[in-house]
Amino acid sequence: MYRFLLSRQWVILTLIMLALIPTMIELGFWQLHRHEHKVALNRVISQSLAAKPVPAESLAAPGQAVEHENLYRRVTAKGTFDTADEVVVRRRTNSDEEVGFHVLTPFVLDDGRVLLVNRGWIPADGAQTEFPKIPAPAKGETTVTGRLMADETAGGSGIKDVRGLPDRMVMLINSEQQAKALGKQVLGGYVELTAPEPRGDVPELIAAPNHSDIGPHMAYAVQWWLFAAGVPVGFVILARRERRDREEAANTPPTPSPEPTPV
Repeated sequence: MYRFLLSRQWVILTLIMLALIPTMIELGFWQLHRHEHKVALNRVISQSLAAKPVPAESLAAPGQAVEHENLYRRVTAKGTFDTADEVVVRRRTNSDEEVGFHVLTPFVLDDGRVLLVNRGWIPADGAQTEFPKIPAPAKGETTVTGRLMADETAGGSGIKDVRGLPDRMVMLINSEQQAKALGKQVLGGYVELTAPEPRGDVPELIAAPNHSDIGPHMAYAVQWWLFAAGVPVGFVILARRERRDREEAANTPPTPSPEPTPV
């Protein structure tokens, strides 16, 4: 009855089905893990933003990565801005998706160590290869407040770390790279500035992250699992249809040949 399943065509179709099912199941679990990661990250962001500010030195140290539970934690630091070694981070967008730069300014602490401070976004005055005009930060000893962030890496951020850039331009905010460039001890990670606010709103401060959006990953996971369940159902439907078509073809009498027309 179903001997046609042993034909070459149906064997290939069966092998494809057997490969699709575990692949779709695995894709579903991949999306589930992304959903769980997003939920966990949102929880960390929410807790960090709600916590009272603590000294940056208590959560960051030279050569050490920022721990996951300290991401977006509000921190404070006391020191002075070093605009002589200020750099800009290329290809960064603001809330209106305009392309410009982030201003990365070393902040020298009282003990001589350096904290990298992202002062915000500024537009490009001309070409992306031209160093923009940057409003000066507060002069003298200042207390800054901001969100603690992890170092950016080419693999983790999805941003390609381009070499040979124009002077005082970088692609990634990375404390190890800046420590080599400055020749000083730089605390791991960096801070997104929230206070004091710049005069004239330039640079434009980076908005706090949206920690209520969990994304579509759970819906995608369910979708992949429904696809996986639908593959064997579709296979059964096709097999039954093929059997029915073959039975109908076997039970249908042959069409008689038309009689020759007498001349």
